[in-house]
Amino acid sequence: MASIAPSILAADFANLQRDIEMLNASDADFIHVDIMDGMFVPNISFGMPVCEAVNRYARKPLDVHLMIEQPDRYLEAFRKAGANGITVHYEACPHLHSTVQHIRETGAAPGVALNPHTPVELLTDILPELSLVLIMSVNPGFGGQKFIENTYNKIARLHRIRQERGLSFRIEVDGGVNLGNAPLLVKEGADILVAGSFVFSAENPRETIAQLKQS
Repeated sequence: MASIAPSILAADFANLQRDIEMLNASDADFIHVDIMDGMFVPNISFGMPVCEAVNRYARKPLDVHLMIEQPDRYLEAFRKAGANGITVHYEACPHLHSTVQHIRETGAAPGVALNPHTPVELLTDILPELSLVLIMSVNPGFGGQKFIENTYNKIARLHRIRQERGLSFRIEVDGGVNLGNAPLLVKEGADILVAGSFVFSAENPRETIAQLKQS
């Protein structure tokens, strides 16, 4: 059974409290918060004030995904804004080990995300330090994109490395997740499924979350 992390990037921001309370009442395990700076990715989402607002109403842990350049500048601020886990991009962190240590020092669980073109093997040396590896199954920046099929292979390789080395990090997948591909993602080794528009555009979001969780 997968853990589910609905992405509030797809929520109705005119009714954010309503949507968060829906997630609180659902089978969701986390609330995924996508932070974009318009530089690392070609889109701007929101920052600490919205994260704080989400945290004010959320009764699920906040899974904060920083799609930003120089994330070290903001780690303490996002932790203070309510982040339980903070995930940074491998591609944005020239001193990744230092950044991961910095996240851990804030008290948040450290994660590293990989863009679709980045092989999982590049994380070999840092994996023992991580609580989470996030595999992007679309190019980051915009919701509603088509799922990239090579994601299955990446998850399988990462899962095999985890088993061979006896490590305990969780594997999260983000982008284009739906009821059609969720079972295979879990079969290949994914532990957490991020879903945005698939949940929030559903006729019954709570039922959709429950169905994803059974994957």
